[in-house]
Amino acid sequence: MSEVPYLSSSPDLSSPQTAEQLGGAVRHARRMRGMRLKDLAEIAGCSESMLSKIETGGVIPSLNLLRRIVDGLDISILGLFGAADASEHMVHRAGSRPKVSVGQAGPLPSVVLELLMPRGEGLMLEANIHTVNPGGSSAGATSHIGEEFGYVLDGELELTVDGEVMGLMRGDSFCFRSERPHAYRNRGDVPARVLWVNTPPTY
Repeated sequence: MSEVPYLSSSPDLSSPQTAEQLGGAVRHARRMRGMRLKDLAEIAGCSESMLSKIETGGVIPSLNLLRRIVDGLDISILGLFGAADASEHMVHRAGSRPKVSVGQAGPLPSVVLELLMPRGEGLMLEANIHTVNPGGSSAGATSHIGEEFGYVLDGELELTVDGEVMGLMRGDSFCFRSERPHAYRNRGDVPARVLWVNTPPTY
C-alpha cells in the first residue's frame, strides 16, 4: 500500500495536482478501512461514479460532500493528510499551514480551507480560515453537534442559519449552535475570508 499523500504547505490551489492529492488521500483512507466505493458512496450520499471521479482527481468535491465523505471514513479533513498531533506543535507559521481546495466556482476553487490547528486527541476547538471565492459556497446546508463562531476578515458573505439569511461584511462576527442547518455563499466580486472556529472539531 502506498503512503498517505500530503498536500504541500502552500499548493497552487487551482492546480489539478491538488485535486489528485485530495482524491488519493480519500482513496487511501477508504482502502485502509476495507470499504468498497459502493459502501462509502452510500454513506456520503453520492453516486459511485462521482466518488470514483473524486478519488482519481477528476472532480473536486464541494465542502458539503467532502464533509460527508470524511464523516463516512470516521476521519477529519485534516486527518486525510496525516497531520501531526496537536501535542507536537504549538506554533504554526504563516505560509506553512495546509490548505485544502473544495468545489469549483468558475476557474477557481469554491472554498479554500486554511487549517490553523492540527487535529489531536482531547482538543475541543478547531479553527480555520475559509476563503470563499466569488460565486463560491458551502454547496448546501449542513448541521452537526456543537457551536461555531466566525469573524469576517475581508469581503462579504451571505450566511443562512435555519432559513434566516444574513449579509455579513468585513468586521462582522457571528455565533450559533451547529445543530441549526447552516450554509454560506459569496455573492460579491471579491474573495471573502472568514476566521471560523468550531467546537467540537468538525473538519
